[in-house]
Amino acid sequence: MTEMTTFAAAMIMDGEFDLAGFEANEENFLEAAQFLINNGVAWTLQGRVGRVCSDLISQGLCEAAA
Repeated sequence: MTEMTTFAAAMIMDGEFDLAGFEANEENFLEAAQFLINNGVAWTLQGRVGRVCSDLISQGLCEAAA
């Protein structure tokens, strides 16, 4: 299994699963979003990423960072 990195997570959030080395599915998308939320990078990338992560938290699909 490929290890999630900031680069991979950012690529997945842009829909580039192949470039990130991950299969395109909801589980990997949510893992990428949670990874970016946890390390705070979600809020420093392009605005769309932060908005998507905020929506995922609001929907209970991801958790806010501690």
